[in-house]
Amino acid sequence: MADKIKLSLAALILLGAVAAFYVLGEYPLLYRVLGLLAAAGLSALVALQSEAGRNARDFLRGSMVEIRKVVWPTRKETTQTTLIVIIMVIIMGILLWLLDMFLLWAVRLLTGQGA
Repeated sequence: MADKIKLSLAALILLGAVAAFYVLGEYPLLYRVLGLLAAAGLSALVALQSEAGRNARDFLRGSMVEIRKVVWPTRKETTQTTLIVIIMVIIMGILLWLLDMFLLWAVRLLTGQGA
């Protein structure tokens, strides 16, 4: 029950900040944006105190650990892979264009529109 209250409070803080952003339109935009960001931060802090927030925080920490384990390709590997993809796209584009031209020729021949 406490988690629902925390999440509801976080949602109310955020909704109140969004409403205040529009209601206080006579104030400079910079102040309204800063207020909105501060309220969003406060809302996130309240939401992170719930069980769902702790689970999300643990998931993000685990994700960061896994990202550190990834072996990223070198610049040379990335360049080679990109060039292969570009070449394959060009080849497939040409093949599909040729197929389209053949089908256009066949349809014109079958319908009597070709010369």
